[in-house]
Amino acid sequence: MKQKIFVIGDIHGQITMFKKLLENWNPEEEQLLMIGDLGDRGEDPRACFELAKELVEEHNAICLRGNHEEMLLDFMNNPKNNAAIYEMNGGMVTINSFLKSDHTIYDAYELAAALQSKAPWLKQFIEKLPLKYEWGNILFVHAGVNLRVDNWEKTSDNDFVWIREGFYDQPNTTGKMIVFGHTVTAMLHENHSDTSIWKTEDGKIGIDGGAVYGGALHGIVLDQEGIVKQYSVDNTGYAFNDLLRKD
Repeated sequence: MKQKIFVIGDIHGQITMFKKLLENWNPEEEQLLMIGDLGDRGEDPRACFELAKELVEEHNAICLRGNHEEMLLDFMNNPKNNAAIYEMNGGMVTINSFLKSDHTIYDAYELAAALQSKAPWLKQFIEKLPLKYEWGNILFVHAGVNLRVDNWEKTSDNDFVWIREGFYDQPNTTGKMIVFGHTVTAMLHENHSDTSIWKTEDGKIGIDGGAVYGGALHGIVLDQEGIVKQYSVDNTGYAFNDLLRKD
């Protein structure tokens, strides 16, 4: 096991920021982990998925499943029932990036079939993404864990990718440091314009800097004692205009 781990926050299609942040990664010394939410919104979700796949397959990187990967998988498995919620959460940006066209969802089955035809590897890639990763005394999850139950390991699969309340607002009783994304740090800081990394005394570290909303894409390097380096790439280009959705 490598002695350090380089962790990247929610990317949401921001391929330019993703590549820029990776310039700081030392693959010889640092395990790479992506916290989830590779696509939906952003400048080029397809490129982000393709780069993440390459990093996983060729460099043994870890990519966690986020709620947006979950929504994409749900759409591919059951287009009729999941098209509307996926479209509401930026999914058409991802679909269009794969299909190279500008659709509105007029036939969910047709879009899902076209997506799977254009990217036959995508569904299997998402299905293999883990919900959590334990690295010594540090736990990495996309959204968080349920801290209202007596054992965090009882957290449901849905909560691993969706939870907010019940995690960030509860004391961390796990005995582990918990690194997570999902909730934009501006929503956690008292100053809601602050997109910096969010840290608590009991060991929670939030790294979703709202990259796709004009914020920052964060990268942190940790050893078993905690954060040893921090990197941020500020958004100076594409920005999605719906921060209020916060997902």
